[in-house]
Amino acid sequence: MSPAKIKETAEEIQKLLDVLPLDIQKALKGSPDLATLVEVVLDLGKPAEARFAKRSMLIGGTVNQGDIDYVTARIGAFSGDNRAGIERTLHRISAMRNRPGKIIGLTCRVGRAIYGTNDIIQDVIESGKNMLFMGPPGIGKTTKLREAARVLSDKFNRRVIVVDTSNEIGGDGDIPHPGIGKARRMQVAAPELQHRVMIEAVENHMPEVIIVDEIGTEAEALACRTIAERGVQLIATAHGNTLDNIVSNPTLSDLAGGIQSVILGDEEAKRRRSQKAILERKAPPTFDIAVEIRERDMFAIYQDVAQAVDGLLRGRPLQPEVRLRTGAGKIEIKQEASKTQPEPSAAELKKAAREKDEGPLRIYPFGLNNQQLERALRAMRLPAVVAPGLDEADLVLTVKSKARPGTKIMVAAQQHNLPVHVIKKNVSSQIVKFLKFYFKVGGREEAEETALREVEEAIERARNTKKSIDLNPQNSYIRRLQHQRADEAGLHSESVGDEPKRRLRIYP
Repeated sequence: MSPAKIKETAEEIQKLLDVLPLDIQKALKGSPDLATLVEVVLDLGKPAEARFAKRSMLIGGTVNQGDIDYVTARIGAFSGDNRAGIERTLHRISAMRNRPGKIIGLTCRVGRAIYGTNDIIQDVIESGKNMLFMGPPGIGKTTKLREAARVLSDKFNRRVIVVDTSNEIGGDGDIPHPGIGKARRMQVAAPELQHRVMIEAVENHMPEVIIVDEIGTEAEALACRTIAERGVQLIATAHGNTLDNIVSNPTLSDLAGGIQSVILGDEEAKRRRSQKAILERKAPPTFDIAVEIRERDMFAIYQDVAQAVDGLLRGRPLQPEVRLRTGAGKIEIKQEASKTQPEPSAAELKKAAREKDEGPLRIYPFGLNNQQLERALRAMRLPAVVAPGLDEADLVLTVKSKARPGTKIMVAAQQHNLPVHVIKKNVSSQIVKFLKFYFKVGGREEAEETALREVEEAIERARNTKKSIDLNPQNSYIRRLQHQRADEAGLHSESVGDEPKRRLRIYP
């Protein structure tokens, strides 16, 4: 580190020390590794704790209310998220309160403007594409945003606006820290208003780039999509360590395009080698590029979020490009990105065929309340879905009044070779009663135990006789368990026959 940089770091840390109680200041100034100070923790009734990059230590005597009041009187006002700062710095002071709201603890974190940290991903930032950073707390996501604001505004003369909810990117006070360069900074009165300020930034100030930290609500995710659709480059961070976390988060999945359940036709399911009920991406992702910060100097880059999400949903995630900075400061590509999705292996094909055959039971309700059936399936957590039509169904469920011979549904079911199950009335109690009967709910554990004993005996017989063995008919859930047991034994199995006599066949 250059002498000028050492001096600048010392001056920044001194600004934080100046707001701390005098005995704590004195103890810290004598520390040999003061330059690596991360944060100082003050909790009522405990000794103060100083945390450095590689160690921590207790300072002085017990913290009292006067110590906490001394600090709060010398910093900015706390916002709705219990964060405050020191004007013209990046330091952050976070408060802990008791039930009545009185401050009884403080975390005083050192903020540093670190320049040049984005050289590993500079080409990605300069691409003009929407970019999402992910990673665990404290890994440096906010630092990357601050550096992106400075580079894009100073080096490339782009109109950059930073939406700064907690004043972490641009620092406390009305004049932002020089770490964001020529970028303009919009402060947010309360965390719950962040999405409104994001939209206001687009509508009122004609930005080319918007930078925002900590996307965490559905409203903010929707604001991100609105910004992206208006042609403004968006660079943001989100709550999640990996792209998979974002996809599986119901609140934030829209950032990656959103997820929906789709039931495929027979031909399409066969072409995809998948079961008919699958998950698919709902829309184009808000962000074109996703960057996982795995370590401070290691980045995993998904250059095409749409392709990566599609791969995840099909069980074949893409391999991201992994870049790192070595100890000598050299940037290396540790792992090349895969360009296309790999062809499925023989094991994957076998698994896909199994899942197609033994996927969720598809029930077509006729003359029934679809919502009642869906609610019952969810509440009982059964391996079944509501089919949208006869072509996608495994069985028909209808009421007695609709099931007379020669009626439209009976003729159609016969044409589609589908079994028809009949209940007395279109009421939820009758629907639940049928589901309990069909899936053997109540006596389910005993049925599973009996079926698994049967498959064990069949495995032994198949090995001894070298002949295939057929088991007794079972529902799809039990057959899936039997398939798994046959796989564990190293034998091939398949389902044969039609419902309700569909059964497992084990081959030697």
